[in-house]
Formats: sequence, structure tokens, C-alpha cells
Amino acid sequence: MARALKIPKVRNPFSSSGSDVEEEDVFEEMTLAEHLEELRSRIVRACVAIGVAFIIGVILATPMLHLIRDTAQVEQFDQNDVTEGITDFFKVALYIALAIAFPVIFYQVFAFIAPGLTKKERRIIYSSLPFVVILFLIGASFAFFFAIPRAFKFLSSFQSDTFEFSPTFCSVAAFFIQVSLGMGIAFQLPVVMFLLARLRIVSPKRMSASRRYAAVAVLVSAALITPTPDPINMMIVAVPIYVIYELGIIFAKIGAHRARNDELASAGD
Repeated sequence: MARALKIPKVRNPFSSSGSDVEEEDVFEEMTLAEHLEELRSRIVRACVAIGVAFIIGVILATPMLHLIRDTAQVEQFDQNDVTEGITDFFKVALYIALAIAFPVIFYQVFAFIAPGLTKKERRIIYSSLPFVVILFLIGASFAFFFAIPRAFKFLSSFQSDTFEFSPTFCSVAAFFIQVSLGMGIAFQLPVVMFLLARLRIVSPKRMSASRRYAAVAVLVSAALITPTPDPINMMIVAVPIYVIYELGIIFAKIGAHRARNDELASAGD
């Protein structure tokens, strides 16, 4: 008889019983059916969170549309299709719902993959999760309230005697998502650099020596994130990202110091 495929499973990584450092990793076996059931459960919980957040999104959609309209410096968005207005309204409600439910979705993803990690790896990654959310929100907020309004100010005034600035909501929404998401991801650099140093993959000394390459990568990233071709708006995005890289070196030094302390503690045991 063929044996069922089994996948490693560990106890709840967020359980308060015992210390991750002192306890050894205890693995239990889980069948493929149980693994798929766990995946289904996580997806259902994430969908429920999005559904509840969508109700809030519908309430906030109109004020958000007005804010986006004012930021884009237009009186009204062009509507080229009969259903475009109501479709865009519910798109905004969904975007708001995804933003509100993001912590729950992120937790469900991590809780699903956590059983495949050791206690040390889970502890390190779990301690970094609050910084992931906070830095993403800071980056997206910087884009939404600072970088994007200045970009629209440039775009709306460019060759105004030749072009009439009257964008559709889809183009404006795509602009907001591209810049906000790009800045939110770029602001994850300190967490990534901390984890690389904490897990002894890249040393802080190597990161410090790579500043010139980091500067080039930052400029390229800023050019991709910022749809406008002018250097002023590109530097508005590039300068904060490079500052975040320097902050990441400090985080990396902290991670490397903790890694050395763990090694000394293990050697002492």
C-alpha cells in the first residue's frame, strides 16, 4: 500500500509555553490532506478579514475618492464607460479593505509557513514583523502625502498651454499604487539588512563597503518608482531610500551583535 505524503509540522509558534531558546525543535508529521486543510483554513480567515474590512472600505471610499481627486489636482475624473464610476468606487473600497486587513493576511501567511522553520528562525522573523508593517506604512504614507502630490503638481502644469490635464481615475489609481507600493517595499530595507546580518548571510562591513553600488541601485529604483522623468521628483524618492539604506546598516550591526551573543551563549552551554 502506498504511503501518504507527509510534511513536517511543529507546534504553534506563538504558544507561550516554554522558551524558544531552551527548548529543542519538536516536529510532528502532517499528511498532505491535513496540510491542504490548514491552507484552506488560513485562506478562509484572510478572506473573512478582507470581507469585514470591505464594509469599512465602502464607508471610507467616498472621502478617499475626494482626497485622491484633490491630490491629482482635477475637478472631476473622466468617465469613458457607463459602469466605470461605480466600478472605480468599489475598487477604492477594496484597496482600503486590503490595507486594513494587511496585518491579518500577513500573519496568516507567516503562521502557515512557520511550522517549516526552526524555533530560532521563527523567533528572529516574528520579532521583525512589527517593523515590516510599520516601515511599510511609513513608506506608503510618505509617497501618498508627500511625493505623489508634488509629482501631480509637476504633471498638471507641464505644457499646460498645449495639453489639458484631465486623467481618468484608472490612470490616477495606478499612479498612486505604483508609487505607494514601491516606497512601502523600499522602506523594508532596514528589516532585510537586519535579517541578513542576524542570520550571518551578509556582514555589516560588506554592506558599508557597498555604498557606491547601493547609491546606483537607489537611483535606478527611484527612476522605476517615480513615473515622472524630472530629476527633482526622482530625488524626492531617492534621498529617503538612501537614508533608509544607511539606517539599515545600523540595523545590520545590531543584528550581527545579537548573532555573536547567541554564538557565545551556545558555546558557553
